[in-house]
Amino acid sequence: MSLHVHLWGIRGSLPSPLTPATIEEKIGSAIRAYEKDRAYIKDIATFVKGLPQTIGAGYGGHTSCIEVQTPKSRMIVDGGSGIRVLGEKLMLEACGAGRGVVHILMTHFHWDHLIGLPFFTPIFVPGNQIHFHAVQPELEENIRRVFCKPNFPVAFENLPAKIQFHRLKPREPHVFADLTITPYQLDHPDPCWGYRFEHDGKVFSHCVDTECLRVTREALGPDLPLYQNVDLMTFDAQYTFLEASERVNWGHASGPIGIDLALREKVKKILFIHHDPGANDSKVIDAERQTREYYDSVLAAARAKGESITPLDWQFAREGMSFTV
Repeated sequence: MSLHVHLWGIRGSLPSPLTPATIEEKIGSAIRAYEKDRAYIKDIATFVKGLPQTIGAGYGGHTSCIEVQTPKSRMIVDGGSGIRVLGEKLMLEACGAGRGVVHILMTHFHWDHLIGLPFFTPIFVPGNQIHFHAVQPELEENIRRVFCKPNFPVAFENLPAKIQFHRLKPREPHVFADLTITPYQLDHPDPCWGYRFEHDGKVFSHCVDTECLRVTREALGPDLPLYQNVDLMTFDAQYTFLEASERVNWGHASGPIGIDLALREKVKKILFIHHDPGANDSKVIDAERQTREYYDSVLAAARAKGESITPLDWQFAREGMSFTV
């Protein structure tokens, strides 16, 4: 039995595709790297996958969309631009025949988390059932607003799929077949909710679009379980630590904040996502370097004090990655 997580969109605020000039630069750099080491390269695919992000595929440009799967359940978190590509995959399955049942959890309703919904193909197929879930009482109102002029030419009432809305009670577990989901509040302008997924003793927590203003256990209070006994966690690292300190109340965090929280609560693995749309691959790599320096300094300080600290597995994730816990 397994809990599987796929990252379909990990960019924050606004989709940020690579420009033609950037792609040309990457291709040129990759060719030069190949020419330099071609005598030692035995497999092109392995060579390409091993390229550094600055000249490789990069981190991706689609906004928030995460897929969580178990043997009996599939849940989608948010409808950012990444959901369009996921929709194409679902159309190869039951959704393509009008027999699909899709569950979409909404964290909140900022545009980058809604922008892909009008291009989610299964919602235009008669017979499909699309279930939206959220804590916020304005769930239906906000989804309907996406499908109306001048936002989109197809009115909500004309969508062929059957659409249903479900209110989730905050901080209460909700069971979907073999998957239990509990919403906890995050620190973000306008109410935003993270989700704790539990299956067969494994836990995945989605903690994105949070400034993490509440860091102590006392301050987190009833939302502390979102971070406890977690096998895999996605965490907001839109900014560097300096940027986050300059952008108070903007609703986003940085790598070092997630490191502190994860180490204290003994999270096993953390994925930093929701990269800033203005951050190119080099800047994301630099943010990861700064986070690495901070992480190493925390471990060194603990060793100097004779304290025992459990090492943390972490990385700045890119679009398309999959993880199984």
